[in-house]
Amino acid sequence: MAKSNVSTKLLRGLYSVGRSDSSVRIVISFILSVPSFQDPLDMEDQLSEEEISIRDTARDFCREYLAPRVLELTEQRLDKSVLPAMGSVGLLGPTIQGYGCAGVNYVSYGLIAREIERHHRLGLPFNRFGAVFPVMHPINTFGTEAQKQKYLPALAKGELIGCFGLTEPNHGSDPAGMDTTAEETSGGFDIFIIWARCKWDGKVRGFILEKGLRGLSALKISNKLALRASTTGSIFMDNVKVSLDALMPGAIGLGAAFSCLNSARYGISWGVMGALESCLVQAQQYALERHQFKRPLASFQLVQKKLADAHTEIALGLQASLRVGRLKDAGRAVPEMISIVKRNNCGKALHHARVLLDILGGNAAADEYHIGRHAGNLQVTNTYEGTFDIHTLILGKAITGVQAFS
Repeated sequence: MAKSNVSTKLLRGLYSVGRSDSSVRIVISFILSVPSFQDPLDMEDQLSEEEISIRDTARDFCREYLAPRVLELTEQRLDKSVLPAMGSVGLLGPTIQGYGCAGVNYVSYGLIAREIERHHRLGLPFNRFGAVFPVMHPINTFGTEAQKQKYLPALAKGELIGCFGLTEPNHGSDPAGMDTTAEETSGGFDIFIIWARCKWDGKVRGFILEKGLRGLSALKISNKLALRASTTGSIFMDNVKVSLDALMPGAIGLGAAFSCLNSARYGISWGVMGALESCLVQAQQYALERHQFKRPLASFQLVQKKLADAHTEIALGLQASLRVGRLKDAGRAVPEMISIVKRNNCGKALHHARVLLDILGGNAAADEYHIGRHAGNLQVTNTYEGTFDIHTLILGKAITGVQAFS
């Protein structure tokens, strides 16, 4: 088992004393059993060699390529090199088999999401990485072979940028009430959005639209307070005409759309823990280096409690996501399980990021300390892909059998 640097130093000190009495042996035995600060429940031991290798590849890429671009991307400048770089190491659509994708398991997908968010600090996985899943998953699951061959390889390489359109201005948590419709015409469909209710049978279906279609536009939303590395836009459609080839034949009903969201929600449960891990490391380092009243902040009980609370929730949250990942890989996961980890991990990550932010005092507003950026992003993750309250009601229905919303 990996030992922390502190444990190693302590061991060296004990050996240098040269004592062999039982008290020293007891202390040495205790130190050897102390887990690493960043892996308190020894999750490393629960991962396969392949999963560790995939995680390390993602970690190295994030450290070398993404982390140095943090402040640049804060200005919301679209760096078109990011997606191709991610694609070159197999980080896009990683669970898909074939079509140029890595074909890894769901645990590996979660580990990738965790590393990207831990190191990038700007909400990247929930845009460049996380949004890939709601785009590539429906094409792979519900699309025709021709659609898969046409879109998936280019998306996996980062040559195409995809987006997912379900939420409407008047229908956020209630997608069943969507106003967008698709109408059958001679030669194709009139559609307003990717997911639309079809007039001929009242069912929701998924469509693939390509940039450049007449009547289709997407305006960038600027001056955001969070997810500033993300390019967020409003999709406008006015009598857009597409051929039958745009329809994904298997994407019928809201269940199809929710299946895309469930896989993305699972990845988010890992990503937010990665974000909180970054906050904890920043806060710990700051508390050790910053002195007030002639002593480090880390020596104060209130500060240690803040660190310990976050540390505990990270360990428990990762274990929960790991378990759900194993169940997904075994084909045994159900949506309520994903609601548990999405709700819990997003809510806990947001709360403890805000608590850790207090350790920085006035420096919380400085961009060299990244906890504030994480806290802003985590506010968004607690809201999208099903709000904290919506997942509460999903679980409430599972517990009682009574639906609290129509």
